[in-house]
Amino acid sequence: MTSARANPLLSDRDTDFQLYEVLDAASLCALPDFAEHSRETFELVLGNVRRFSREVLFPTYRMMDAEPPSFRDGRVHVNPLMRRLYPGLVELGLLTATRPPEVGGQQLPLTVASVASAYLMAANLSAYGYVGLTIGAAHLLEVFGSPWLREEFMARLYRGEWTGTMALTEPQAGSSLADVKTRATPAPDGTYRITGSKIFISGADQDFTENVVHLTLARIDGAPPGTRGISLFAVPTRRPEGGRWVDNDVQVAGVIHKIGWKGIPSCVLSYGEAGDCRGWLVGPENRGLACMFQMMNEARIMVGLNGVSTASVAYHEALEYARSRPQGRPAGAKDLSQPQTAIIEHADVRRMLLRQKAIVEGGLSLLLAASWQADLAGHAPEEEARRRAGLLLDLLTPVAKTFPAEKGYEANALALQVHGGYGYSSEYLPEAWLRDQKLNSIHEGTTGIQGLDLLGRKVVAAGGEALRIFSEEVAATVARARRAGVEPGWCTAMERTVEVVGELTLALGSMGMAGEVEQMLRHSADFMELFSITAVAWRWLAQAAAAREGLARGGAGRDFYEGKLCAAQYWFSVEVPRVPHLVELCRSGEDSYTRMHPEWF
Repeated sequence: MTSARANPLLSDRDTDFQLYEVLDAASLCALPDFAEHSRETFELVLGNVRRFSREVLFPTYRMMDAEPPSFRDGRVHVNPLMRRLYPGLVELGLLTATRPPEVGGQQLPLTVASVASAYLMAANLSAYGYVGLTIGAAHLLEVFGSPWLREEFMARLYRGEWTGTMALTEPQAGSSLADVKTRATPAPDGTYRITGSKIFISGADQDFTENVVHLTLARIDGAPPGTRGISLFAVPTRRPEGGRWVDNDVQVAGVIHKIGWKGIPSCVLSYGEAGDCRGWLVGPENRGLACMFQMMNEARIMVGLNGVSTASVAYHEALEYARSRPQGRPAGAKDLSQPQTAIIEHADVRRMLLRQKAIVEGGLSLLLAASWQADLAGHAPEEEARRRAGLLLDLLTPVAKTFPAEKGYEANALALQVHGGYGYSSEYLPEAWLRDQKLNSIHEGTTGIQGLDLLGRKVVAAGGEALRIFSEEVAATVARARRAGVEPGWCTAMERTVEVVGELTLALGSMGMAGEVEQMLRHSADFMELFSITAVAWRWLAQAAAAREGLARGGAGRDFYEGKLCAAQYWFSVEVPRVPHLVELCRSGEDSYTRMHPEWF
């Protein structure tokens, strides 16, 4: 079976290229907060993660997919492999990799930590899910928690003694957080009595650590309606009382049976059935959603990395299969006594592989560009540089979440297609990765929500300043590409595309200011599509520039660089020409699906 072969998960050559030739990650060490690091420390972290991912984590993926968590006697029992895997994941240091030394962290740039995380996600994204959620919960407590919460809860999360979750969604509300009904009643001891329920809570219970902390949105009695009345609480499964840890009246009411991500349970949680569930306020009253957005934005970058990683592991599986699977002969071949050729020699297979490569490596470049801006937003010494990077990060976040999720699913489907009939069988892994990938367009804000966020908020924020900054970044990349000798037509297409997107955004923004919000947002999905194509074109132009620079240096690696240029050519020839049509749909306000009456269906 193809799954028995070694899979690189991600290409080390590509990740090194993205970090050091496209971005120059070592230059981040010039920032004071990263001054203790160097390329050597980055390589040490990545080396450890690559070995663990390939030798320890990836071999467990199939078993955890086949034997998901079970729900017995009111408790979730996960695959026993997690008892061995989680301490190993903690030992890698990623729980605190990007955090400062005062909380036990290494202060590693997110740009480097993102690459490290991507290997773990590609190896077994369910196992990594516990890590990612715990990082987000602990970081919330680090920023917004009281000194007591940081000492008692955050420290244990960062040490890997406990895990964490984000508990937002409720059965009746779904993505509409304004309709959250979970209640928080103040108690004399300074805590709150929590009552209500949550659904689709990943990792809400497990049996490999002694406690789980749920970062929970709830409404304090008497709070105003809507999102203005939501507060954030830390609600542990077990709480401190009299020097010991006791049950906190948080129960798993059921486990969702999912088509993918089977190694981590998705639970229905019930708070306060016995009237004794205690929560600790995190941040100011009625400002819970503003606090939670820190974790949600981090989670959106994490979901984007999930998407890229899941597409990457399938792409490399398909690539190896195509190289080793003999079938058919070249077109026009008459001598059937000649041996069959590997399917990678067939043009349509190369078409499918090149599209996967363009999506995977373009998506990774986009995620690393967003991570780079996060590093500058959090650590640049100058306030203006931090503000500028923060605006660009806000603009890129919904795109960096959505593109890898949507196009990653397409890439995973192509990986299955390359395998032919074998791909449709459970003996080969592409079908499992396809199941996993679908969730990424749903959780942490569906694709539709991300489109509304991008067009309704992000591109028009601060009078369109974020879009202007994006245009400046693109212009700098175009200048680099021209110096490197990149195909002039790609540079011109990039400039024109950004110009057209800017003109469209101005026109749509004017509609919104005139009160025509419905018409402005009518084609938010198409706007997300065209902006994603544009953003990834920017990243492919940057990669093309770095590839041309590499070829000019000479030496080994010509095949790698030529492959990069072919993928960039594909993006500019196949995807970028789609932008004008999408722009016209947004401008015209084509109304077929908004005009469609429900009863007409």
